[in-house]
Amino acid sequence: MHNFWNRTARLILFSCMACLFGLGTTAQGQTTDATTTTTHKATPRKVITRHPTRKKVTATKHTQRVKHAKAEVRHVKTTRHARKTIRHKTAARGHIVHRKRLRTTHTAHSEPAVYEPPRESKLAERIDSNGEINSLTRRTALRSEAVFVQDLGSSAVLYSKNSDQVHPIASISKLMTAIVILEAHQPMDQILQVTEADVDELRHSRSRLAVGTRLSRMELLHLALMSSENRAAHALARNYPGGMPAFVRAMNDKARSLGMRHTHFIEPTGLSSDNVSTPRDLVKLLVAASKEPLIHRFTTDITQQVTIAHGRTLVYNNSNSLVRNADWHIEVSKTGFINEAGECLVMLANIRNRPIAIVLLDSTGRYSRIGDAVRVRQLVEKEFNVAAL
Repeated sequence: MHNFWNRTARLILFSCMACLFGLGTTAQGQTTDATTTTTHKATPRKVITRHPTRKKVTATKHTQRVKHAKAEVRHVKTTRHARKTIRHKTAARGHIVHRKRLRTTHTAHSEPAVYEPPRESKLAERIDSNGEINSLTRRTALRSEAVFVQDLGSSAVLYSKNSDQVHPIASISKLMTAIVILEAHQPMDQILQVTEADVDELRHSRSRLAVGTRLSRMELLHLALMSSENRAAHALARNYPGGMPAFVRAMNDKARSLGMRHTHFIEPTGLSSDNVSTPRDLVKLLVAASKEPLIHRFTTDITQQVTIAHGRTLVYNNSNSLVRNADWHIEVSKTGFINEAGECLVMLANIRNRPIAIVLLDSTGRYSRIGDAVRVRQLVEKEFNVAAL
């Protein structure tokens, strides 16, 4: 009787333990003796796979939301740090950068950021000679290193960038060459010959005028101004009374008489980098050149034909493509290029019935000077429209 109750108590205890640990054993299956049961190894627990419950799915979604929220917080902190760093860096240069400028995309209703030139150029060029603010200078950037734009009617400076710096001017020198030739009042129909002395020994530039070519003084001047023909300009100077030294001396004397204090010439073609000037001085040269009708005519002609030996005809085109544009009304134009001077362009043009002098020096890229001239005109027209309102 004592053993019966002892086995019953053990069976009940084992059943309770089985329920607690998930063994799933029933009371009817336990008929063996306790000593026998303890000697056998426990059977391995059966793994029951359960389908994920709604609670686990909800927990997974919650975890993903937490991860996304943390990622957004990190993104916001990084963006704020970047903006703060940019504000500190730009503040050291004297600029104020608003947060909206950091956006890389613009909506249909957003306005593009307004460009502000570097502080060093604004300090020297913010006020023109009349004490007026250079609004155009603050609102745009040109690829030319030295720029000067002036309304000759009112003497107002519309754009100024390094306008007092001395630069090589390349073939812009030929404008002074033409003025000296015309003021000498030599016969324009006199026939001159291109010789070996006119060949470029400095840069070995090409020329379509072969040695021995005979043209009139007017034809040589036409080619020198319209197509920047170097041999033509050199032949004109060589046949000046007193020769080349007297001609160069006359060029510098004329520059001083025009008030071009920072201008110096050593030869008539511009092939030498020692022919230098400033954008402000070149405006004075443009004004003087515009008083000569032949300079106006030759610098704005689109094309010209000349007849050389054996009846051959050479066709020359204007080196400034803007003269072929009907939208431009150009009074005087001259281009220039050598490596030291970069791409150069000076023009006197009528924009909205206003005489505007444009000087662009040391531009980078073959067509950059033309692009700068177009941008200057657009800005000047916009400025006049605003003033008319």
